[in-house]
Amino acid sequence: MPLMTGEQYIESIRNMKMQIYMFGEKINNSADNPILRPSLNSVRTTYDLAQMPEYEDLMTVTSSITGKKINRFTHIHQSTDDLVKKVKMQRLLGQKTASCFQRCVGMDGFNAVFSTTFEVDKAHGTKYHENFVNFMKYVQENDLTVDGAMTDPKGNRALSPSKQADPDLYLHVVERREDGIVVRGAKAHQTGICNSHEVLVMPTIAMGPDDKDYAVAFSVPVDADGVFMIIGRQSCDTRKLEGSSIDVGNSQFGGVEALTVFDNVFVPNDRIFLNGEAEFAGMLVERFAGYHRQSYGGCKVGVGDVLIGAAALAADYNGAQKASHVKDKLIEMTHLNETLYCCGIACSSQGSRTESGNYIIDLLLANVCKQNITRFPYEIARLAEDIAGGLMVTAPSEKDLNDEKLKPYIEKYLKGVDGVPVENRLRVLRLIENITLGTAAVGYRTESMHGAGSPQAQRIMIARQGNLEQKKELAKSVAKIIK
Repeated sequence: MPLMTGEQYIESIRNMKMQIYMFGEKINNSADNPILRPSLNSVRTTYDLAQMPEYEDLMTVTSSITGKKINRFTHIHQSTDDLVKKVKMQRLLGQKTASCFQRCVGMDGFNAVFSTTFEVDKAHGTKYHENFVNFMKYVQENDLTVDGAMTDPKGNRALSPSKQADPDLYLHVVERREDGIVVRGAKAHQTGICNSHEVLVMPTIAMGPDDKDYAVAFSVPVDADGVFMIIGRQSCDTRKLEGSSIDVGNSQFGGVEALTVFDNVFVPNDRIFLNGEAEFAGMLVERFAGYHRQSYGGCKVGVGDVLIGAAALAADYNGAQKASHVKDKLIEMTHLNETLYCCGIACSSQGSRTESGNYIIDLLLANVCKQNITRFPYEIARLAEDIAGGLMVTAPSEKDLNDEKLKPYIEKYLKGVDGVPVENRLRVLRLIENITLGTAAVGYRTESMHGAGSPQAQRIMIARQGNLEQKKELAKSVAKIIK
């Protein structure tokens, strides 16, 4: 089929029979739920933009598998140009949604599993790569959104998967059958899984021989038997139930997370991409983490663009735009944001071809990119809050603004510069609140810390990739130190 339109995508999700729970109740129609719909709209944007000629070069590409035009989110990277365009696409979508658009984890999982299965097959004579290429053909031809699921609940972090008191704290194989496997466990923090058609499951850490049953990768439909989702709470999420476009801050777009349970889920043989080859779990995790840490140099930068713009508008509306300290803060925010983008572009341009034929980023630079992401958005958010002022979190509601008695007083006392309606001032302050403290903070500030691995995970990779021994030799050579 050709590329799906945004409306076709919405209908495809509406027609699925997912098991979704929120606030203790089962959600029968997630596509029209007021809390969940903004996150669905964010994913829809990845389909809408792919239909627009002005974004064709970034949003679409020719498939290396089918030779047909596909959405870039389903692509297997074939060059460093692909890697660079991926980051540019993610920045664009961050700018358009000011939120998480939820398809990056699946895209990054595709490319990690593609190269890893090739090397597993080479070592063990398995057919995982063939399975995965056929799966990718299905995804591309149907223009599907796929959730990438890596993070397990983990239980006691001091213990390996096989040593946990409860074996289900890491997703694992509980039965191997002639026609497939049965798995049980859960994946945490699953961004946008209720807006996905399929889920691509991967191991979450490097594993040893005792963890064989936990070294598993596969894909199943999100509405497969035994799969159900428990939606996570977000700050200010119930504001979406109030019908206020002002108080939500970003009324059109958003993100959503879920704890996803796999309760004895059957996976057929042709959907298995790793099954007990524990020595390859670490490779898969490392490659996925590298791709996903690259992604943050695009998506977080795009949201940062919106936040910087909102802070500048707040300064204009407050009449503070000419103050030197405000100008300096906006410059600092821009400097930090563009530094993040530089890292995303750098690790992409320095990518290389894997043995399987697809391209991987420079792992060291990708980890440096994500390490900066764990810091700079927090400072950008702090400066935005500084410029916005305290009214960002003490402003009255839209109902108060529209109240016959209260409206004149709100418009009198919350007025900023002449010519700017109080409503506009409140709207931009609520947008800043949404990005820094509210529901969008999950896709910006908090996710900047924990998404794609904790800060320490990147530091471990930086230490591993940093090649101190080579640097010592360089110093010895310059200092003329003879061994």
